[in-house]
Amino acid sequence: MLIDQEKCIGCKRCLPYCTSHAIYFKDNKAVIDLDECTECGVCFRVGVCPTKAFYQQPLAWPRSVRAIYSDPLNVHKETGLAGRGTEEIKTNDVTGRVKHGFIGIAVEVGRPGVGARMRDLEKMSLALAKAKVYFEPKNPLTNLIDKETGKLPPEILNEKVLSAIIEITVPKERLLEIIKIIQETGETMDTVFSLGAASRLDSDGKWEVEKLLSAAGVYYRPNAKINVGLGRPLIP
Repeated sequence: MLIDQEKCIGCKRCLPYCTSHAIYFKDNKAVIDLDECTECGVCFRVGVCPTKAFYQQPLAWPRSVRAIYSDPLNVHKETGLAGRGTEEIKTNDVTGRVKHGFIGIAVEVGRPGVGARMRDLEKMSLALAKAKVYFEPKNPLTNLIDKETGKLPPEILNEKVLSAIIEITVPKERLLEIIKIIQETGETMDTVFSLGAASRLDSDGKWEVEKLLSAAGVYYRPNAKINVGLGRPLIP
């Protein structure tokens, strides 16, 4: 995103809306730090600029990666979905992507207001690839990950996004092992991350993830997104 310096009147109305704190003022004019800008488009869409000074410049590769994972209106060509690019397991009663005996894990690196460089995503994907996990093919980030090594294209590593999600599936027996790897890798990153885990309910109605985490003494918040079978036919 750019700001037309001839149109800007320095009113500062745009300042609170930047999701990555990339707008600053120089000579009483608003300027965008392009290294910090994630190309989320919020400053443009919010429409608070009285002179319409904001405009979107053409985005070529690799800078286009910023908009792909930051602009909530961007539709990923690989999945046909908007947003950060994955439905995770929110529609599992329709898709059946997470089977009995397996755990779906989503690792979101970065958050709006904080952001993340793609090099931080690569730290996580490298560690997970080394652990021989299954990367979810319906997640658009998976299309950029070398499944054997976990490497991302080197030209995108310095690109900044609001956040991106690595999505994997592991056998339930490996859940605690993989969580430990994620936690240890998170300590090496220059941003925040959040971890979500999901599983099918057992025949007794118990949530397998909860049982495993509780037995291991791992703290968790049961922020449930529950599929109630409205997407029938159910998938075994």
